[in-house]
Amino acid sequence: MMTYETLLALTGFAFVTSATPGPNNLMLMTSGANFGLRRTVPHMLGISVGFSVMCLLVGLGVAGVIFAWPLADLVLRTLSVVYMLWLAWKIARAGGPGEGRAGDRPMSFVAAAAFQWVNPKAWAMALGAIALYAPDQSLAALALVAGVFGLVNLPTVSLWAAAGQGLRRVLTSPARLRGFNCTMAGLLVASLLPVVWR
Repeated sequence: MMTYETLLALTGFAFVTSATPGPNNLMLMTSGANFGLRRTVPHMLGISVGFSVMCLLVGLGVAGVIFAWPLADLVLRTLSVVYMLWLAWKIARAGGPGEGRAGDRPMSFVAAAAFQWVNPKAWAMALGAIALYAPDQSLAALALVAGVFGLVNLPTVSLWAAAGQGLRRVLTSPARLRGFNCTMAGLLVASLLPVVWR
């Protein structure tokens, strides 16, 4: 049974790791700026639910299977890099709300949930949370870790999407929006450096 102090520590860990910059939050800010908060809600829900499910499955042994085979680890890292580079390219080329570029739409719930499996920060968060707060990897402890992250993550990541929507007042010209999108794409690529140089 987790003590009250440990639960508070887990909640703090979930808040700090969810609130700090990373691929999810950069993409949510970009989505908020380009599509608004309301249209970004499925993306936010996909992150929160997807990460909670990932935490549970990683704790139940998925990580052990992946890391037991060096080739599986290499494939996962390669998929992470390729997919995130593709997302950065899409972000850099995104048109503004009035430009109507075909195919421009916010990330869906399913895509955001699936993205957690190729998100290096999500892996680090899940592995760290399990090692610190569910070391016995019992189902009850894993469910508690996943549940706390689900409760803390959604309002926390929502702040990034709301900040992006707030930027819409500043990003009124196509040139400003393109500059913002290119900057966010560059930051997303930069977040890959720890994966590439590991």
